Amino acid sequence: MVSLQRVNNFINGKFVPAENYLDSLNPSTEEVIAHIADGSAEDADRAVQAARQAFPSWSRETAGRRAHYLNRIADLIQARLEDFARAESLDQGKPLWLARTAEIPRAIENFRFFATALMQSRESFTPHGTVPNVISYTTRTPIGVALLISPWNLPLYLLTWKIAPWYACSSLR
Repeated sequence: MVSLQRVNNFINGKFVPAENYLDSLNPSTEEVIAHIADGSAEDADRAVQAARQAFPSWSRETAGRRAHYLNRIADLIQARLEDFARAESLDQGKPLWLARTAEIPRAIENFRFFATALMQSRESFTPHGTVPNVISYTTRTPIGVALLISPWNLPLYLLTWKIAPWYACSSLR
């Protein structure tokens, strides 16, 4: 039995209570395992505004720092793999062994994969073989705030498959 938790919105670096909450049920038992913030349009607007304010400094992070953060997140999830696996199993009503051996390790690997990819990505140029004296440049420039919507069926794994590349690519300096 896990203790019942209230999961708040995370806006502007802080956990913020919501006006309304949804019950999260263990589909195997129909037991309420948590109360999840039911974010409103106002919550979304506050989150977007906070992201826009953070964007100028966030987009200047170096590739090395971003890779460090991605690996640090992977390390923290790895250190609590069992806790994450139990939560995933309860939330999804699936076997604990599956969360423990596949889904949580895959989430960890997503952060490590994009940390490694990030360190390999740089601005580049390519000389054209058919046109003399012509070079194509590839530049990677963050363009702004993005919205993430994650499905319910593999919550942590699929969330990391979106957050890790976003974090890696929101700046490639």
